[in-house]
Order: sequence, then C-alpha cells, then structure tokens
Amino acid sequence: MTFHEDGAQPVSSTRDDLPLLQIGAPTGGASAGGCGDACGCGGDEGGYELDPLTCGLDPDLAALLVAAGLDPVQVEDIAHLAVEEDLDQGVDVTTVATVPEDAVATGDFTAREAGTVAGLRIAEAVLSIVCTDEFAVERHVEDGDRVAAGTPLLSVTTRTRDLLTAERSALNILCRLSGIATATRAWADALAGTKTKVRDTRKTTPGLRALEKFAVRCGGGVNHRMSLSDAALIKDNHVIAAGGVAAAFTAVRAEFPGVPIEVEVDRIDQIPPILAEGADLILLDNFTPEQTREAVELVAGRAMLESSGRLTLDNARAYAETGVDYFAVGALTHSSPILDIGLDLREDDGQGAKDAGDAADDAADDDAREGS
Repeated sequence: MTFHEDGAQPVSSTRDDLPLLQIGAPTGGASAGGCGDACGCGGDEGGYELDPLTCGLDPDLAALLVAAGLDPVQVEDIAHLAVEEDLDQGVDVTTVATVPEDAVATGDFTAREAGTVAGLRIAEAVLSIVCTDEFAVERHVEDGDRVAAGTPLLSVTTRTRDLLTAERSALNILCRLSGIATATRAWADALAGTKTKVRDTRKTTPGLRALEKFAVRCGGGVNHRMSLSDAALIKDNHVIAAGGVAAAFTAVRAEFPGVPIEVEVDRIDQIPPILAEGADLILLDNFTPEQTREAVELVAGRAMLESSGRLTLDNARAYAETGVDYFAVGALTHSSPILDIGLDLREDDGQGAKDAGDAADDAADDDAREGS
C-alpha cells in the first residue's frame, strides 16, 4: 500500500507522509533497539553498523515493513517485548503439557467480523520471534484491505507449540491495529467526496505510536505530528505561560525558525492576529459547523484549518462541507475497539508430527504426510 497524498500541500505543517518512526532512530552511533539473540547488528556493544534490513528479522519481512513505512528494528523490539511479557521468563505451561514437542500444525488467522485489516506483517514478526524452526506463511489479504466476517487473513504452518505460544501476542497487536484501521475507515468513508481528511493525535499507547499511526493510514486517514519535535502546537497553556498568543508564536518562530506552527483558537476573533503572525495551520477548538464555515471564509486559504472537538460520525459531513482541511480525532487511537480476529488450528491437516522445517519447505508433500 502507498501512503502518499495526491497533490502538493500549500504549507509545510500539513505533510501527511512523515516517517512513522522517529523515536529511537540511530544517533551518534548508538544502537536503535534491543534486537533478539539472532541479531547480527552488534546492538549489545552499542553499535549500529548494519542496515536495519539485515537486523534480526527475516530480510524479506523487514523489506515489507520498510515498504509500509515502519522500522523493522522497532517492530522486532515490540515483538520481543510482547512475547517476553507473556512468558514472564518461563514457558507456556499449558502448551508444553498438552502438545508434543515435534507436532506441526497449520493455523489460520481469520476475521470474525467485518472491518479493515492492519498489522499483518507485525503479527508475522511476532511469530518469527517465537518460532524455533522455519515457518511457512500464506498471505490472503494485505494491510488496508476491507474484509468480511469469516475472511482468512494469514495462514501459518510451523511447530504447534510455537504457534500457540505466539498466538495471543500476535493477536493482541493485530486486533488492536485492525480496530484502529476499521474506525478510521468509517471516518474516511463519511468524508468521501470532500476535501477534509481525518487524522490522529498524540493520544497513542506508549511504545506503539508508530504502529497505531500506521493503522490510521491503513484506514484511509493521515497523521498529525509524530512527536513534540515535529511541529509546534500552541495551546491555551502555552499562551498563558508565554503571556499571549502573539508572544508564544513569536517565541517559537525565533527559537525554531524551520518548524511549522499550529495555533489553537476557541473564538473567531482570535483568528486575524494569528493569521497576521503567519500561522501555518489553525486548530478550531469546539467550533460549531456554522462557526467553522465562518472561519473558512475568513481565512480564505491563507492557512489550513483543523476542526477538533464536537466531532462525531453523525455530524462529520456537516463539518466537512464547510471546507475545513482536517479533523483531529483522538478517539482513533485512544478509544477504538479491537477488530475480532481469531487463530484456529486446522483439525486435521495431515502433517502430524512432521518436522517443522520440512513443513515450511514442502507442506503439501504427500509422502511426508504419509510418514507423519
């Protein structure tokens, strides 16, 4: 999937193609993350000598993550954290007790309700952390696809113990990101045919911001700033601390001349002085549709406008038809319900206790099936 917006944007603060990962990027030769035991990047020695594509994850999977705008090093770190949290320095006692060590199975990740998918390659990364042997993956859909209930998303053949141990960690991320994508898609559909785009905020789960903002893109939304350093957003507390909107704006422009500036207002009369200062984007906080239309006419294209507060799917069209450029919807990442996705083992795929490596290389080999 490609996540670039069509057409040039008139001001720098409205870039919708910012890198998803700017947190933990290598600086000054320091390691960007805590890779797994199989990683050859020398992270434990504090170095970052190899390209992230050669670090930890399978190179083909890493390339797919990069193509989606994600950093494979960070994805690997998150996968390790999820699995290590679930195992808590132990083993999956239920699975170890009930599943033979050499058993191999195929499991299908399946949507149990309609929605938009996000996070499939991240789920694969989780599996790769747990699977002790090679595993075969059959990809049925891609991130950003709309799916109906009952649609198979991903099929995996590997050691049964590994698959069951990784199941919940992979599903937690996949369901969470797909829920965000599904909610975003509902907003994008409501805005279809207008110039307005829905975008997220910084109200994200700690440690998962890049993944959650990726899910917003999968759902047809765009991203606001990734971090506090991307752009300035002058809100009421900044105005109080600086002694006024103009003072706050001037201070930011002087200290960080190349940074785009967005200013929050809650009244129409606050807009002209902000325009005079040269704001790139104005955030209209809790404006009614009528007030929003008045603001659009007043600004007349000299800055971009973003609506925040009071927004619902029911009134989205009324706000969008005013001509506002963006909706800021924090609920995309802080309140979206998960998309129900399950993993089901095939009851009899004929593979029995066949070696996992053979299953990955030739899952359909009839002779191997007979010898299982």
